[in-house]
Amino acid sequence: MSPFDGNEGGKKRGVASFPFQRPLGATPAGDGTVTFRVWAQEAEGVGVELRGARHALVPEGFGVWSTTLPAAHGDPYCYVLDDAAGLPDPASRWQPEGLRGPSAVVDPGSFAWTDDAWGGVASADLVIYELHIGTFTAEGTFDAAIAHLGALAELGVTAIEVMPVAEFPGLHGWGYDGVYLSAAQSSYGGPEAFARLVDAAHARGLAVCLDVVYNHLGPSGNYLDTFGPYFTEKYSTFWGSAINFDDAGCDPVREWVLQSAEGWICDFHVDGLRLDAIHAIFDGSARPILREIAARVHAQDARALVIAESGMNDPVVTRPPAEGGLGHDAAWADDFHHCLRTLLTGEQEGYYADFGAVRDLVKCYHRPFLHDGGWSAFRGRLFGAPAFDRPVHEFVVFSANHDQVGNRALGDRLAAELRPLAAFATLLSPFTPMLWMGEEYGEPAPFQFFSDHIDEEIATATRDGRRREFASFAAFAGEEVPDPQDPATFERSKLTREVDDGLLQLHRDLLRLRRQLPPGAVP
Repeated sequence: MSPFDGNEGGKKRGVASFPFQRPLGATPAGDGTVTFRVWAQEAEGVGVELRGARHALVPEGFGVWSTTLPAAHGDPYCYVLDDAAGLPDPASRWQPEGLRGPSAVVDPGSFAWTDDAWGGVASADLVIYELHIGTFTAEGTFDAAIAHLGALAELGVTAIEVMPVAEFPGLHGWGYDGVYLSAAQSSYGGPEAFARLVDAAHARGLAVCLDVVYNHLGPSGNYLDTFGPYFTEKYSTFWGSAINFDDAGCDPVREWVLQSAEGWICDFHVDGLRLDAIHAIFDGSARPILREIAARVHAQDARALVIAESGMNDPVVTRPPAEGGLGHDAAWADDFHHCLRTLLTGEQEGYYADFGAVRDLVKCYHRPFLHDGGWSAFRGRLFGAPAFDRPVHEFVVFSANHDQVGNRALGDRLAAELRPLAAFATLLSPFTPMLWMGEEYGEPAPFQFFSDHIDEEIATATRDGRRREFASFAAFAGEEVPDPQDPATFERSKLTREVDDGLLQLHRDLLRLRRQLPPGAVP
């Protein structure tokens, strides 16, 4: 897979009907020049500061401005709108100094790929391993993670799923408050190091799925509304303003997201995207953005996967567009986790209230929607739809993930005595299994909610909100909820790699047995 095919930007693209459908951001042409293109519909004049000089951009129409200049990989630049202070590029692919610093040119042709023979992983063979770069190793970088890939392949994992790396505030965080969708986090090592991680994974037979967030953006260091209506007041999300996918001015915003999705696949050789919380993506248009994302990803690489996190229990997510579906390749199945956890632990607070009977888990071994059109007491309404028309590999199941561990007040994992049974239940299910980092060897460290917000007001709101969230939970009465902004919370969440050899061997044995079973079989 070559990052260049003779088209501007090195992406396989159709004919652009509108200026905003041309490559956005800083696009190397392969001849020592770079085209800078930005949508700034309210500006009367736009310039780019590059190599100590300011250059005017030329209007292309529909609020799009561009110019082509001599530039190279790594050159810092920023945009100037109507003589305002320089701003990072909304389509930035590199923020070497963080959210508030200049953007930098990324030339994918400078990456040293060795994966020409990589053939990908078939959907039926997927065994996913979710990891967080910052806590996966002591160093917390893309490069440091490479040393552990061989062990994952030996375990029987076939794909890693990397929690979001789009540039977010500060040095550490979960990644779900990213701002620059296409820029690999600078504190993790930036785009060059991310490319090295993907290349190394392929060399060890591992696919790479990247967690991406298209339902909201982080508020810190976010200058996007200076350029245009990236957000809409029509909807709101739990995390703040909704991205504008169907209001006035939405088309360049949609293209900004679509080109970002394409870029991870084409230029960084990523094998798939995990879309965060698609139920919080609001789009009433005739061309659902969620369907367009899948179509654009598949056009880049027919083997690439789009995996949805959906709270809707709706098989429309993975049905093909010809059947009225969104065309995603798989979806997380939270109901399976909830059925399993409540049986193992007896917990039934909050959204666990609907679960807890053995028959629930039995039902979820057929298709993992407990709520498939029936009554949900927690929601107070009928919920979900039957999914028996969807093949079993389209459901991703787990006994733990970043949410189900990290969104607990103390970030605590399953008790040690429960982990073997959880492994049996998950790894020998007919569905696509996913492990949470450290689960395979009994990692004792918690995974807590941590952040490094650079705005004190946001930091205080995050800290206070976390405490309020768990104030009414009896299970955490008298417990001090860790301060997300305290660096100790982050450090406490790093893997210790204290290995339970018996549990690790059990995971190896179960995954070996899984490979020997007929596809979709229930033992």
